[in-house]
Amino acid sequence: LCEAGGFPLQKWTSNSPEALQQLGLSPQNSTVHFEEAITKVLGLCWQQSNPADCASRGISTNQLIEHPLWWSGPDWLNLEPDQWPQSTINIPSEVSLEEKPTPAHPVAAEININALAEVLERYSTLSKVLQVTATVNRAITRFRRQPTPQTPVITPEELNKARLFWVKLIQNQFFASAIRILRREHQLPKRNPLSKLTPILDELGIMGIGGRLRNAQLDHDEIHPIILPRHSHLTTLVINEAHRRTLHGGTQLTLAITRQQYWIIGGRSTVRSHILHCVICTRYRAQRAQQLMGQLPAARVSPSRAFLHTGVDYAGPMPILKWRPTNAQPASVHIAVFVCLSTSAVHLELVTRQTTDAFIAAFKRFTGRRGIPQVMYSDNGCNFEGASKVLHQLYNRESPENQQLQAALATNGTRWSFIPPRAPHFGGKWEAAVKSTKHHLRRTLGSTTLTYEELNTILIQIEACLNSRPISPMSDDPDDLQALTPGHFLIGEPLQLIPEPSYLDDNPSKMHRWNLITQKIQQFWSRWSKECLQRYLATYKWNQRQENIKVGDMVLVVNENFPPARWPLARVTAVHPGADGLTRVATVKTAYSEVSRHADGTPNPERYETRISTWDRPITKLCLLTTDPPRNHPPEINAEENQQ
Repeated sequence: LCEAGGFPLQKWTSNSPEALQQLGLSPQNSTVHFEEAITKVLGLCWQQSNPADCASRGISTNQLIEHPLWWSGPDWLNLEPDQWPQSTINIPSEVSLEEKPTPAHPVAAEININALAEVLERYSTLSKVLQVTATVNRAITRFRRQPTPQTPVITPEELNKARLFWVKLIQNQFFASAIRILRREHQLPKRNPLSKLTPILDELGIMGIGGRLRNAQLDHDEIHPIILPRHSHLTTLVINEAHRRTLHGGTQLTLAITRQQYWIIGGRSTVRSHILHCVICTRYRAQRAQQLMGQLPAARVSPSRAFLHTGVDYAGPMPILKWRPTNAQPASVHIAVFVCLSTSAVHLELVTRQTTDAFIAAFKRFTGRRGIPQVMYSDNGCNFEGASKVLHQLYNRESPENQQLQAALATNGTRWSFIPPRAPHFGGKWEAAVKSTKHHLRRTLGSTTLTYEELNTILIQIEACLNSRPISPMSDDPDDLQALTPGHFLIGEPLQLIPEPSYLDDNPSKMHRWNLITQKIQQFWSRWSKECLQRYLATYKWNQRQENIKVGDMVLVVNENFPPARWPLARVTAVHPGADGLTRVATVKTAYSEVSRHADGTPNPERYETRISTWDRPITKLCLLTTDPPRNHPPEINAEENQQ
């Protein structure tokens, strides 16, 4: 190299004894040019100081510029050769310098199929597997030979090569015996489960379906789709990729997409099984839990005076005018609907404000005309859509407004009972009364806005209509001219019945009159027991006993304000079975994230806080999720069965 650069070699120094030994030899088998180059060396010296160490062992550029060893070499080079340090290297007399090739020992690396299959199971998407595999193939190519120019983006050819690599590996894992037979005999025996597919091997050793579509105008993959086992993780990735590309399509669509390239053993059942485990599809397919309809409470089926057991709910808001001028701005009011649980009698009160005081005033007006109830039933206010926070606090068990309300009721001996949150079917009695009230209001008022007195008058008339409805079907008896109504339990007859002639002039005895009234009331209750209670015998829904929800089950909490994909995921922490041992209400715990806030109260979108909430919910608001882990199927066990 020195001679090629125009620098004849005159002096040589090194701190490597092996290099100096080679320079001092008289080679026997060396070339003439190599021998002449060695004879020009003036001498051999062993010296610890080496100018090359300045650069190889690290030094700054400023120090290198002024370093004497780097620019001038050792000090003894400026002396006469007889004053150079003497070398103490023992040079052998005869050593062959013949250049011998380094022997190569090729080793056939055995691929561990099971180990690579375990690597494949670390990925959940097919695209990620192919990207990683293609990147590894690029690195291997660079290590083996001179690097070639490559694009920064992985090409489709590289992805296809990675895909075929995994397909071949999985086929060798599951169909090893079939591939060996095809290589040897080019045809599977009739007893082989894959023989009906007439499999063939291509030039890469990948097994595909032979079929009868060789002359069809289709791609090679569609004519000879690749055979995949049903229990391989690669099959799972292929199905998930097709399911995602079809925007979570059904079994038929997903199977059609997969068969454009692959033929999965037991394809239809395999695809259906994977779709059933899709998290997004499971949320939209989730069925609400159900249980056998419970027994009616004693207050519904026991004779008692009207409004002794009363349910209450709010209806509205309703617009009203404070006065009659043309440009008057309407205000809003609510309707307090009181319903008797045993006789279905209805009492309506207009409430102008959504406060506890306004409801207590309405309750006093109700008790002044209907009597003091023993138990009041209501929901927790969670189903009051569009109501203000004050109305929510009215039915919140922990609020001071509710404590004030219960204290006012307790002075009269009334007890308040709440149904579970978000369980309107527990209060079907007053929900039906609210529905009937709105039915008459919509058909009576239309778009008309009334004043308080006018609307109150309409409500009293609607109340009379509701209390005149038959609570049992009309009988076929020609002597039975009246149907049993709630009005019979209030005044002894329907509220809208035409008045009968007065019999005050007959002057019957007082005791006889009282006995007559008592007899009429007993007849009403007798008809109520025979006609009304019989209709409760049939169960038109929830008529099958289901397995109870258990503590630890994973559920979706139904929220009608959001799509199923946004329903919170929760864990059942407690169950509340009824007297029959069936669970219809459960306590669930869920975690949700919300944007944290700064010290001044402004939101901080860069930070989220996780909060945990515990709710009581009816099982009709819970969707039970299956959490059974998928079964692992070892290779070569039923791997070549169920090929259809």
